[in-house]
Amino acid sequence: MTRPDEPSRDLLVLGEKFNGLPPADLATALRDRLPDWRVGAATTPDPPRERVADATVLVGPAVTPDLLADASGLELFACAYAGYDHLPLAELAAHDVAVTTAGGVHVPNVAEQAVGFVLTFARGLQEAWRRQQRREWRVTDPGELAGSTVTVVGLGAIGTGIAKRLAPFGVEIVGVRHSPEKGGPCDEVVGYEGLHDALARSAYVVLACPLTEETAGLIDAAALHTFPTDAVLVNVARGEIVDTEALVAMLRSGGIRGAALDVTDPEPLPEDHPLWNFGNVQITPHSAGRTPAYHDRLADIVAENAERIVAGDTEKLRNRVTLPE
Repeated sequence: MTRPDEPSRDLLVLGEKFNGLPPADLATALRDRLPDWRVGAATTPDPPRERVADATVLVGPAVTPDLLADASGLELFACAYAGYDHLPLAELAAHDVAVTTAGGVHVPNVAEQAVGFVLTFARGLQEAWRRQQRREWRVTDPGELAGSTVTVVGLGAIGTGIAKRLAPFGVEIVGVRHSPEKGGPCDEVVGYEGLHDALARSAYVVLACPLTEETAGLIDAAALHTFPTDAVLVNVARGEIVDTEALVAMLRSGGIRGAALDVTDPEPLPEDHPLWNFGNVQITPHSAGRTPAYHDRLADIVAENAERIVAGDTEKLRNRVTLPE
């Protein structure tokens, strides 16, 4: 029990699966890290009002304004995803609730998938797989990744992780970010005004940027026409960053070598969508973020921030989101 003179240490994991993992498992990981806290997991998407009312910290993929109205003691909403554009930020600010994200949790797995996509096209593994399915012993004519130029759009945690993993392959890496003066593990870093120049000299373009007003539709018809005809687009960011109709038109015309898409617009991709029909397009169902290590990595972030909340050290919250005033 918490004494009246002690800060509240009550954490509730909301009852909704994320990344295919049960909330109870995250609660177990958090109990190991927060032995002095009361850590619970709701068993349904609508948790009991009394548990919400007691919570100092809520953890989950999303929170509704109605839930916030019940959470009178809430000080932190720890989003279980790296993205936060789906959250009611104005309502969270109005309730004076700090918000953090799971930024960094996805780095190893998403970066591995992005590099895997690049290597698949560099070595012609898709065509080799098709020939295996036909039991056809016929040599493909793959290329090499070494010596290529790869542009990584977005140098947050994931984009930085991708660039670091690509560097040992002997490629020239161009990073594109909103604030190029921050640099990155690249041979060159440019701002978004230099995007088309970077695209024009790239064999592979990897999208790892957040979806914002600036990046929505960033890879449009004009950008795709800037790609060399042997270039490959890799998207592990958000589907809306690419103009899907323009991409389909470019693929039909043979204007680029192919695309590897973990995300699409729309999602789920309808069964009759033309993107399914291209032999030079690889699609995974927004699964790059899946990893068995997700709960442990997220628990490390949430536990650290929960302790900072009770210590009153909110300015140092890891992955804190700037809320509207």
